[in-house]
Amino acid sequence: MASRICIRRIISIIVTFVSFLLLVSFSSFPALASAGGGSNGTRVAFRSGEELLRFQRIKAHLDKMMNASVKTIQSPDGDVIDCVPSHLQPAFEHPKLRGQKPEDAPTERPRITAVHGDADAAAEAADDGEQGLPQAWWRSGESCPEGSIPVVRTTEDDLLRASSVGRFGMKARGGGFARRDSTGGGHEHAVGYVSGAHFYGAKASLNVWPAQVASPAEFSLSQIWVISGAFGHDLNTVEAGWQVSPRLYGDKSPRFFTYWTNDAYQETGCYNLHCSGFVQTSNRIAIGAAISPISAYNGRQFDITILIWKDPKQGHWWLQLGSGALVGYWPSSLFTHLGARADMVQFGGEVVNARPPGAPHTTTQMGSGRFPGEGYARAAYFRNAQVVDWDNSLVPAAGLRLKADRPGCYDIAGGSGGAWGAYFYYGGPGRNARCP
Repeated sequence: MASRICIRRIISIIVTFVSFLLLVSFSSFPALASAGGGSNGTRVAFRSGEELLRFQRIKAHLDKMMNASVKTIQSPDGDVIDCVPSHLQPAFEHPKLRGQKPEDAPTERPRITAVHGDADAAAEAADDGEQGLPQAWWRSGESCPEGSIPVVRTTEDDLLRASSVGRFGMKARGGGFARRDSTGGGHEHAVGYVSGAHFYGAKASLNVWPAQVASPAEFSLSQIWVISGAFGHDLNTVEAGWQVSPRLYGDKSPRFFTYWTNDAYQETGCYNLHCSGFVQTSNRIAIGAAISPISAYNGRQFDITILIWKDPKQGHWWLQLGSGALVGYWPSSLFTHLGARADMVQFGGEVVNARPPGAPHTTTQMGSGRFPGEGYARAAYFRNAQVVDWDNSLVPAAGLRLKADRPGCYDIAGGSGGAWGAYFYYGGPGRNARCP
């Protein structure tokens, strides 16, 4: 017995000593070269040996993606796009997906319920077409070959901007979804939601804005959530929309994003392709890339149409942009509750207010930064909010309930009828006379 205790103590001492050596040696050097090829000269301080090892694992993963690339595209906005063979994408490093290849597109998509009516504003909304989503990197004139997917290159600078290496590419624990009774972790929402039934997907069109974000620790997004499980416990979600996040992306451009979790944002899931899980099938859409063009105040409006639905045959949750472009899917094996169906669907906006309690509210904008009362071409909107029913049919989101956590900061107002079906305007400027 004594010998076993002695051995355990020796092992513990060795592990502690090695971790100490790693911390000392690594923090003595400047950060490694970014994607641009030069050193940024920043000294790296890791809080533990475990965080250092995670950094090294992520770095090895990033190098693997870059080395696997069959083509590299320089985007005019500064992004670097690597064309990675689809079977080598991050998804297939997940234990439940290893050895797999991307599934074929579903043979049956949700049946569309025609929406009739007359709305001049609807005619002005841009159609994003079969290609799905216009992005800044398209202006390069280059594209990824068939059999590969475009991956926005993640640099070490991106990693070092994160609040911690361990949470890179993830939302904060306990935040990220609209809890209908309060805000959580500084997350504030203005959403429309349906619940109390079984849902198999959702669809809506939302216009894209250059929302102003007050600090790198904050973000502004607009998205669809497909949800099942218990809030704050074992929540399952799949999510997609647009987001402005200086910390995650290094700039203030609105970017297309995806997210998923199966444990209420605790330890699973991530944005985009920052962890294994989401399987991308498109060679035209770069998840995490900037959207271009975008809406202008009192000018032309550009919106994107997002459809998420559960394939009745394979059970995966597929993501479609525009009128037909498939981005990829979240495998059903990733989830517990969403393995069967969703219990709630939400549409709307979310911001993070990182200001300390008692301080003035953040000026981070939601949507266009204007309140719903300003209407079309001024306020942000969702139109034609629909859900997928048990028969794989798209039907209007009947009984859509509207909820704003702090109406004086970010509000929501809507209606139904005409070419816009179920719709709402939402958003606001954050700090103002009604939101001190």
